[in-house]
Amino acid sequence: PLVQLNGVAMIDRLIQIFVRNGADKVVVIINNEVPLTKEHLLELQRNSEVPLELVIKTTPSSMHSFYELSKVMKQGRFCLTTVDTVFREDEFAEFIKIFEEQEEYDGLMAVTPFVDDEKPLYVEVDEDKNIKAFLDERVSEGLLVSGGVYALGDEAREVLADCVEKGVHRMRNYQRALL
Repeated sequence: PLVQLNGVAMIDRLIQIFVRNGADKVVVIINNEVPLTKEHLLELQRNSEVPLELVIKTTPSSMHSFYELSKVMKQGRFCLTTVDTVFREDEFAEFIKIFEEQEEYDGLMAVTPFVDDEKPLYVEVDEDKNIKAFLDERVSEGLLVSGGVYALGDEAREVLADCVEKGVHRMRNYQRALL
């Protein structure tokens, strides 16, 4: 989270982008194992003009981190990202705009043809850009890759709670359950 991109910590960059794109609250989960990140965010929380809520808990997977966040997030539609996702702000703004305007969407997921991940989650879409499958391996050309940015609604929280109850692990398995 503290890796610098153009002189700005990745976590700070994300928070700034969220605020500039209408976030009225930012909730961040961090584990207990990185005291520098914890201190950095506590300082940011003290000096932030936007409500920044911290959840400090070590979880077994990103899906479980999302579950912990869901306990303190307000109801309604929301955007969730991983801390290591990198995107252009103008593309993020368009992503949020589409999600806000298209209420019939249950969810919207950022995808990219660019693969720079040791274990990418491949995404197969149909001709209308609806997600057909989440795959652990590239089984054909033309597959996209998860960009680590998700816009979801309350039904996604219900699926999340069901996944946790059933002992599902990993964000990608939660995404499969969403389908």
